Amino acid sequence: MVMYNPQLETFICVVDSGSFNKAAEKLYISPPAVIKQMNLLEESLGIQLFIRTHRGLSLTEAGKSFYQDAKYIIQYCKDSIVRAKNAMQKDSNIIRIGTSPMTPAQVLVDLWPRVEEYCPDIKFQLIPFDNTPENAREILANLGQNIDVVAGIFDETMLNLRQCAGLELSREPICCAVSIHHRLAQKEKLTIQDLYGENLMLMHRGWSHYVDLLRDDLWQNHPQIHIVDFDFYDVAAFNECENNNHVLMAVANWRYVHPLLKILSVDWNYTIPFGLLHSPNPAPPVEQFLQAVAKVALP
Repeated sequence: MVMYNPQLETFICVVDSGSFNKAAEKLYISPPAVIKQMNLLEESLGIQLFIRTHRGLSLTEAGKSFYQDAKYIIQYCKDSIVRAKNAMQKDSNIIRIGTSPMTPAQVLVDLWPRVEEYCPDIKFQLIPFDNTPENAREILANLGQNIDVVAGIFDETMLNLRQCAGLELSREPICCAVSIHHRLAQKEKLTIQDLYGENLMLMHRGWSHYVDLLRDDLWQNHPQIHIVDFDFYDVAAFNECENNNHVLMAVANWRYVHPLLKILSVDWNYTIPFGLLHSPNPAPPVEQFLQAVAKVALP
């Protein structure tokens, strides 16, 4: 078993940079030192990670697989340190709020002055995380360990899948995101007919009951819209939308995720719940916090 060591971070830097020399510049070490680390890593693993030619550097199939796992290993080790530190403070009144481009904490920042009136002793701490499928599974299944709450869209299907609970704060209109260079970007609001002939990116069936209702309506009544399934909301999905000139199902809260995308409302009546995801059995300070949020946010 390979323990987490600096060679993994060097390996990731080499892959992201595309060469030993560029990685050396970023790491402020010499190219021979980078090469030596990578040779030692390959030797300890017993596998070849790189294909080295006079044209440049590329990953073997084993290297591609290891690259994904190495990123997860590093993040998991960092998270384990956070969890250990948080274990010492589990009786404290700090609410740890997870935040990522897909799960912005701005709604809680806006509510905080009023929430504080109900629980003046509680403080909150923002904990950023990378929005990856692995992190989504890990964080949502273990809410209350190193992250207490995450703001985002959800429904009962997702809550059951991720083994967490949700406090609904609003129903967010389902919108569409388009590149600022897309023909539809000139509009302030879309009609369904505006989407005819477009590739509309929707999360796969079974992810959300609310998205499936929209999907069925479009399939039955608007076959002129080509639905493109995808598996996970992350920055890569937004990049795909922008790079391929697709249309992406989105909500207004994601308007700052990608600078080259514009989020537009659509004249359909489809919405999706938005709120706070938390442990099914929150600690007393978190329960107090959730009750305060409900009082100030719900009518």
